[in-house]
Amino acid sequence: MSSKFPFFLFVCFLFLMFNFESDACFAIVVLLSPAPQIGSFRPVDRSNVSLAAVTFSRRQSVVKPVNAEPKRNDSIVPFAATVAAPEVAEKVEVEDFEELAKDLANASPLEIMDKALAKFGNDIAIAFSGAEDVALIEYARLTGRPFRVFSLDTGRLNPETYQFFDTVEKHYGIRIEYMFPDAVEVQGLVRSKGLFSFYEDGHQECCRVRKVRPLRRALKGLRAWITGQRKDQSPGTRAEVPVVQVDPSFEGLDGGVGSLVKWNPVANVQGLDIWNFLRAMNVPVNSLHSKGYISIGCEPCTRAVLPGQHEREGRWWWEDAKAKECGLHKGNLKQEDGNKNGNGHANGTATVSDLFDTQSLVTLTRTGMENLAKLENRKEPWLVVLYAPWCPFCEAMEGSYVELAEKLAGSGVKVGKFNADGDEKEFAKRELQLGSFPTILFFPKHSSQPIKYTSEKRDVDSLMAFVNALR
Repeated sequence: MSSKFPFFLFVCFLFLMFNFESDACFAIVVLLSPAPQIGSFRPVDRSNVSLAAVTFSRRQSVVKPVNAEPKRNDSIVPFAATVAAPEVAEKVEVEDFEELAKDLANASPLEIMDKALAKFGNDIAIAFSGAEDVALIEYARLTGRPFRVFSLDTGRLNPETYQFFDTVEKHYGIRIEYMFPDAVEVQGLVRSKGLFSFYEDGHQECCRVRKVRPLRRALKGLRAWITGQRKDQSPGTRAEVPVVQVDPSFEGLDGGVGSLVKWNPVANVQGLDIWNFLRAMNVPVNSLHSKGYISIGCEPCTRAVLPGQHEREGRWWWEDAKAKECGLHKGNLKQEDGNKNGNGHANGTATVSDLFDTQSLVTLTRTGMENLAKLENRKEPWLVVLYAPWCPFCEAMEGSYVELAEKLAGSGVKVGKFNADGDEKEFAKRELQLGSFPTILFFPKHSSQPIKYTSEKRDVDSLMAFVNALR
């Protein structure tokens, strides 16, 4: 063999060493080495490989786990290196949102909002209804972080609400992401049941088509959402709302139970404080608020509230107070079994405090109400409120009714209360004209037929005028 062959072999070796992995290089060296003489065969001893080749092999075998750094397009991980450093799956920590809710229980809305936006970035959005939850957008702006806003356009909102949407977009320099109901579903509902079927068979079906299903589509593109729920909005359904929770009703981007987180930054804030904040920051508000609207929804299902009424009483006013959720926050409604106590709550739940607690009022039992209703010649006229302790609208008029009772003390008019919830509800519906809570009845001196107070003005002056006109 020519004497130049070893030099040529050495040059090829160097070229291969810097362009291939060490194992491949070693294999080529073995193949190109002069064949051993017959009878002198022995296993290849890797110790004869040059020091440069050994050093190169060690350097290449230290491989970091996948995703530890950007992967080079020309990198080839050798099998030996893969065995030495197998792929390590990234450990995903699961957040304990119940514990986080406890940690943030006393935090400010601004701090809670900042935490939410920082944690979820572009995968979270504010649900904006066009009412006082514009405060959420203001808090988001104050964090200095980017944020998204979406809203449900049911097709039945007040003109003032649409105008307000436009004002908010211009004021904050944002674009609200509108979600619309499915046109075919709306068409089927209206054609089969008419435009106002919810007045007759409840609002749940209409809300499901116009609000719940569009919301479900919106949330499927998110991992978290931000709402304006407050505990004082509805003591019957929202009294236990935490500042953050795993959404009990909807699914998020990843799908399945627990895939969506719900943030309620103003859960612990009173309505009056929200309005003080809006005025202090000169935030634009819906013009309907100046007309007596507090909680604002669709035009046919929303109206202004009157003195002595709770803010949610302007929503679905023809229904029982416990039904005043549209389905967007249906997780607030507790599932009740058939074993209820006198307050209409399942046994084992927290006790609800009674209402109208004053010595100027007479607490009537079922027997007392039956006797009162049978009397045709009473010594004194009676004014009686039929109530449920959990009812937020009864709670809203408590101050007015107690004050009225104190004013009528010694006047010859007895003032009483009757808990018409639970087992007494059917009796009250059948015998006492109960339609919804609260119901106020006046029993004249010389008539067995009670007179129902039909006005929704439950301030002291309005109630006193009703009594004075009949006694």
